[in-house]
Amino acid sequence: MNHLESTFKGKNGIWRYVVMLTSVLIVSNTIGALPLLIALFKKSASTPGIFAQLAANPNDYSILGLSPDLGLFITLFPFVAGLFAFILLVRPINNRTLKMTINGTGKIRWSHFFISAFIWLMFSAIYLFCYLRYDPSDFTLNNKTISLISLAVISVIFIPFQAAFEEILFRGYLMQGFASMLKNRWFPLIMTSVLFGLLHAFNPEVREFGFYTMMPQYILFGLIFGVITILDDGIEASMGAHAANNIFLCIMVTNKSSALQTPALYVQNTIHPWIEFSGLLICGIAFVLVLKVIFKWKDFSVIFKKIPVQKAPPISLRRE
Repeated sequence: MNHLESTFKGKNGIWRYVVMLTSVLIVSNTIGALPLLIALFKKSASTPGIFAQLAANPNDYSILGLSPDLGLFITLFPFVAGLFAFILLVRPINNRTLKMTINGTGKIRWSHFFISAFIWLMFSAIYLFCYLRYDPSDFTLNNKTISLISLAVISVIFIPFQAAFEEILFRGYLMQGFASMLKNRWFPLIMTSVLFGLLHAFNPEVREFGFYTMMPQYILFGLIFGVITILDDGIEASMGAHAANNIFLCIMVTNKSSALQTPALYVQNTIHPWIEFSGLLICGIAFVLVLKVIFKWKDFSVIFKKIPVQKAPPISLRRE
């Protein structure tokens, strides 16, 4: 095992995590917001009330006269900025590298990323197909134009940055940080899943359906990604599944309360949060079991085992 164990090779003072998270948040909300601010101030020259209009509909960038593709880019750019800030700061602040944060080694397992992404896409497609057959009236064909191609290109290029940022921050950096404090795996799994859920507390879905209705779904996502991170000893598989999930939703199906407003193929007219939760639970369990077979994970008991802390070898006094 390397992923959580590698954190003991770095510097883990609590103040370092506070500085890192604060710095990344600042960069994401300043430099990351520049494209939106430029578009906003440009539009304000001809439309004085544009600030109030955008405040009333913060996810509708068509108010600014932007195309859906450009609107998606503006939505995702803060994650790109935050990711690059993390990459620049993790060595000076924590004396670790990006690769150590990903899996504790010096090599990224891209095959785990792409295999996981493919399996999650298959589960997502099957789930959507079954939902369409069960309740076709709940879906409206929204877009069958060539614009789906440009949407797919933007999604495939930029959404992996968003997924990588969240996975590196939660299942990588913070999971390692909690592991350094408690020397176990189950507490970091729970804490990062809860924090991952709270990160999405300001999503429009929460405003639409309520905090206590949506939090279980977000936390469940965090638990699924956290479990496969521990079992796979790294975050490549969770990054792949996370990216695949968001790419699929951007291209295939959207709804009026979605955080990512795109001209997707279908619009879902009515959202049933607890049905969605049940579907995610079933798909998540099946997904973990399939990956367990593919990657030959041994068992789930490792989640509840303490992390062995390797002591530094004694200094030899013998002359070489």
